[in-house]
Amino acid sequence: MDDVAKTNVPEYSVGELSGAIKRTLEGAFGRIRVRGEITELKQYASGHTYLSLKDDGGKIRAVIWKFAAARLGLKPENGVEVIATGKISAYGDRSEYQLVIDRLEYAGAGALLARIEMLKQRLAAEGVFDADRKRDLPRLPAVVGVITSAGGAVLHDIMTTIARRFPRPILLWPVPVQGEGAAEKIAAAIAGMDRLPAPGIPRPDVLIVARGGGSLEDLMAFNEEIVVRAAAACRLPLISAVGHETDTTLIDYVSDRRAPTPTAAAEMAVPARTELMADLAQKAARLIGALDRATQGGRGRLAAAGARLPDLPGMLGNARMRLDDRGQRLGLALPNLLSARANALVRAERHIPDPHALIAARRGTLQVSGVRLLAALQRGVQRHRDAAAAVLPRLSVAGIEARLRAQASRLEVLSARLEGASYERVLARGFALVRDAGGQPVTRAATLKPGARLRLRFADGEVGAVTEGRQAKLPL
Repeated sequence: MDDVAKTNVPEYSVGELSGAIKRTLEGAFGRIRVRGEITELKQYASGHTYLSLKDDGGKIRAVIWKFAAARLGLKPENGVEVIATGKISAYGDRSEYQLVIDRLEYAGAGALLARIEMLKQRLAAEGVFDADRKRDLPRLPAVVGVITSAGGAVLHDIMTTIARRFPRPILLWPVPVQGEGAAEKIAAAIAGMDRLPAPGIPRPDVLIVARGGGSLEDLMAFNEEIVVRAAAACRLPLISAVGHETDTTLIDYVSDRRAPTPTAAAEMAVPARTELMADLAQKAARLIGALDRATQGGRGRLAAAGARLPDLPGMLGNARMRLDDRGQRLGLALPNLLSARANALVRAERHIPDPHALIAARRGTLQVSGVRLLAALQRGVQRHRDAAAAVLPRLSVAGIEARLRAQASRLEVLSARLEGASYERVLARGFALVRDAGGQPVTRAATLKPGARLRLRFADGEVGAVTEGRQAKLPL
């Protein structure tokens, strides 16, 4: 009976069972939508992306093939809650099932806001939103650059506002402001404006990135990291005007100015010509008034200074009188000065001695000094002669020879003592002086190693040697 029961149970191979499970899964579920949080995201060089979707009740593996990544709808990121559209499939080699995804969308506004907040915190930590990165807008730009949709009301509002306030050339870079690939095109437009000028295309002085109002999903292109980093790297002063006044996107944090509407952005970019003219007229009036006041003040100060000046004609008359008086006194003073100098010369001449008498007196003094000097020289010569006569007897030839013999005997004794202490005498008795390769004397055999080169000096010359054990081996 047990054998019959066994034959009623169907028998499958592993491959057949895996195929049956795969067909069952794919046939039972077909195309489905799964909501969950992305985790374990891995992107391979092949272009395929592997991930998992999880919630509080479980986790399922998923894959995005390379051909589906371009039309996916959004870029997958860990921690973002999404709704994935695809089909269930099984991988027979490992008996595993997975979700093959061909479409992703954010799971409501909460998931979008969480993703935006995570990106905002990461960029803020890098300093992308720092206030010291903000640039001032130009007072009157020569060219205004605009990045927005070419067919929307935003461009019309900007153009009419600039034409009304202060007409300026507008350089438009049209881009899609929502949908697939919009973020990449907006970022490319910002970088392209920053690279200008190009042949025939001027460089704008200020840049407006604008879009009309819409839902959070519609504005997501301006919350993408690629757009925010392009705006941060842009060297042009940038005004963001995305959405309505209550809408805030990440590009608003990195831009140099945020405008609540595209019209307000145009008003920020260019001043009102009428206001400039009124301001100029007011400043011109104030300048003319200040010049008039300065002129009147200068005239008053000049009049006051003129009143304090002395009587110049009277001063000139007094100077002329003093000059005449000084000239008259000078004409009298010069003859009197010459007369006084002549009298002084006469008095000085009377006190000068007779030159002949003065020379005769000096000559007598010199003669007396000469006689005294000659006598002193004679006495000194005589003293030296007497001293030489006393020394000569002691300098006889016999005395000099005796002293030379004594010194020669002393020299021979010292030479004998020196030769007795010389090592060359020791070498002559059969000894040898041993030196190492560096020329240093060797006094102990223990300091030598086998194979060491030596120099042996004898009384009649030197030879080389090499040590062998404790004995030196002389070359043949």
